[in-house]
Amino acid sequence: MKIAILVEGKTELAFKSHLLNFLKTRLAGAMPKLDFIPYDGRIPSEARLKSVVKNYLLKDKYDAVIALTDVYTGTHDFKSAADAKQKMLEWVGSIPHFYPHVANHDFEAWLLPYWSDIQKLSGHNKGVPGKHPEQVNLNKPPSYHIKEMFISGKQKRRYKKPRDAHRILKDKDLLISAKACPELKAFLNRILQLCDGELIP
Repeated sequence: MKIAILVEGKTELAFKSHLLNFLKTRLAGAMPKLDFIPYDGRIPSEARLKSVVKNYLLKDKYDAVIALTDVYTGTHDFKSAADAKQKMLEWVGSIPHFYPHVANHDFEAWLLPYWSDIQKLSGHNKGVPGKHPEQVNLNKPPSYHIKEMFISGKQKRRYKKPRDAHRILKDKDLLISAKACPELKAFLNRILQLCDGELIP
């Protein structure tokens, strides 16, 4: 199984090694080839997304293409996770083997379940911004909360997405985040389903 995963940038690239470690525990002997394709800020939209998906499926012979976008893109393109997925499906049309997925509201929502580790790395004891990570909203998305922790903590340094996301996720079980984040669980289950693996209940 060869899967192209369209992602927004370097933070998601830092996530790849942790995703592979998770999949190895559930897809022994059936690991897919996952190619993360970054787009420096946000994945293509409208006709450009359709063209990209067609090229990967037909020209480059991928078995599936997954688009992973944030709801919060710095624009007002998407109102919600459901809206983002619906729009991507409309943009791509009836091309089979395309699967839209979303980090709600941004990738850092999937880091919030490891809040105690964020506190340690930032040197700040501020409480977790919400009980449900993916409901931390567009007015102040999860990444903003983490940035504040780092800049106002004992270390007083900037949160660097690829480096610090990797440090937060190091040696962590992604199931912890998947159980708290329905969109992450859906993304993981999509890959497991494509590879005939056991789904996360």
